[in-house]
Amino acid sequence: MANLKEVKERINSVVSTQQITKAMKMVAAAKLRRAQDKITQMRPYSQKLTTILNNVSAASDGQADIVFAEKREVNNVLVIPITSDKGLCGAFNTNVLKASSAAIAGQFAGKNITVLPLGKKAFEFFKKRGFNVIDTYYQVFSDVSFENVKLAAEFAMNQFADGNYDKIVLVYNHFKNVATQEVIVENFLPMSSDTEDAVKKGSDTDYILEPSREYIIEELVPTSLKIQFFKAVLESNASEHGARMTAMDKATENAGELLKDLRLMYNRSRQAAITNEILEIVAGANALGGK
Repeated sequence: MANLKEVKERINSVVSTQQITKAMKMVAAAKLRRAQDKITQMRPYSQKLTTILNNVSAASDGQADIVFAEKREVNNVLVIPITSDKGLCGAFNTNVLKASSAAIAGQFAGKNITVLPLGKKAFEFFKKRGFNVIDTYYQVFSDVSFENVKLAAEFAMNQFADGNYDKIVLVYNHFKNVATQEVIVENFLPMSSDTEDAVKKGSDTDYILEPSREYIIEELVPTSLKIQFFKAVLESNASEHGARMTAMDKATENAGELLKDLRLMYNRSRQAAITNEILEIVAGANALGGK
């Protein structure tokens, strides 16, 4: 039977841990609410901006030369994994790192790989494994604002425009709900041409453009790409808090189950100790009575 003091210490330890996980769950819930509001407000704007860009581009009949849509032979690839700075969020970071590694080993096998990590976990993971890592923007989650995030987007866009990379992909968690995050490996550059259906559906829209269609496209494309990049960061941020909230909720439940077992063990040990004391007293009384 377990020692009463040891069991009591374990109970106190689990109670303290449970209080911490409860507090972390509440903090994550508060942060999630704000992050969820941001991403739900961003999605319609991002989708509408992309639709407008698609419609204007389709109506230009290829007259506008978009540098970010230039397709080349893929030799140099920039992978942008988006993770968190901290752990204790279940498989949130692991899923992104696994998906990034799988893409590098599979889809981009034999290519020159450079990693632009966003988030401390991604930076540490790829740095430790000897990848060519750009360490300028991995602390982006210290201030999740458009002004801060667009610096990383502009860097990636400029590197593509200069021909340093032939393909740029984003790997991040898409926020579906508190309990569900879906890992996405998304093409960032060159601009995807798989939106033809969307273009056909909205190509009848007639826009009055000033000063010119080409100028509007030239202004819209960089803005649309930066919004797409910022949206991926917001998706990951909301997913992180959702995953942490779920993980801490589960940890709190597990602590409660463990407390039940420990308290049962404690009561049994205490009962056994009391029974032994009673038996010793009875045996002593019988021994004295025998005299």
